[in-house]
Parts: sequence; structure tokens; C-alpha cells
Amino acid sequence: MRQQSAESKIQDAENEVISAIAETMDLYGITPSIGRLYATMYFKHDSMTLDEMKDELGMTKPSMSTAVRNLQDIQIVRKTWQKGSRKDHFTAEKDFFNYFTRFFGNKWKREAELNLYAIHEAQDELRDVLEDEETETHLLERADKDLEQLQEYEKYCYWLQKLVGAMESGEIFDLLPADDVDPGNGNSRGR
Repeated sequence: MRQQSAESKIQDAENEVISAIAETMDLYGITPSIGRLYATMYFKHDSMTLDEMKDELGMTKPSMSTAVRNLQDIQIVRKTWQKGSRKDHFTAEKDFFNYFTRFFGNKWKREAELNLYAIHEAQDELRDVLEDEETETHLLERADKDLEQLQEYEKYCYWLQKLVGAMESGEIFDLLPADDVDPGNGNSRGR
């Protein structure tokens, strides 16, 4: 295979994945253009400076700086130190399992904590209504139904906390092993 042809095929392969990653980064609250930056960095085997990113993607340095900050905020890009360089260098997270568990774990933890607080506050209010002898029948029924619904929601929030705990401890990978997928056909082994 000629050198030019091999280089072209590698570039085509990388571009295919870069486009897919850029399109799906909205799951993480990132625009496709910032997703493209992350995906480009993913295929770099060395860290990149803002100038290198700017040249690679044709964006302005201020835009690049904002994009990198957004990626750092969601912890998918980190600043690295380079001996002898005064410029900031950045590298992309390449372990998607690590990133997934951190990113979604933090989001789900927040969801569970905020909602459990609200549920407990609401349950107290509803119990007050139910204990008040002067509450009208239709309001008693409504409060009782609300309490029933909140019990189910509370179960979900506690389950979500367990899921986050399993992700933080790595126990999730005992239940769903990362090594149990055959990349050749995308199916789990042993099925």
C-alpha cells in the first residue's frame, strides 16, 4: 500500500469517528464544534497547545480557549505540564469508561440528592395535611395519592444513589464487565 493511500485511509477513519463523537457530545452538554475539538484531541497521541488546536480546527484562539474550558469543566480534557514549554498543554480523556462513570455519576448523584430533599420536604407537608382533622375529603385523597407517588419516586432516587455508588466503587463493572464485549461484532460474549 502506498504511503499516501495509507495516510489518507487513516485520516478518513479518524474523521469518521470525529464526526460521530462531535454529533453525540450534546449528551454531555457540549456543542458539536466543541465536540469536534475533543474528538480531534482524542486522536492526538501527544498533548496540544491552544495554538495547535487553533491551527488544526481553524478557530480563533479565544474560541479555542473557551472550548477547552468547557471541556475541562466536564473533565474530559485536562491541562498537562510539558518540560521546557511556557504554553499550556492539554490532553483528552481516552478512557470512556472512566469518563462515563464520573460524568453521569456526578449528574445522577446531584439528581438524587436534590430530589430526595424535595421529596422529604413534600412528604412532611403532605403528612401535615393528612393529620389535620379539618382537611376536606378531596384534599385528603389528593395528599394521599401524592404521598403514594412520592414513595415510588423516592425508591427511584435511592436506586439512583445505589447505581452511583456502584459506579464510584467500580462494582458496576462486576455486573456489566467492560471486557465482556467483543468489538468485532459489538455483542457481549457468552450470549
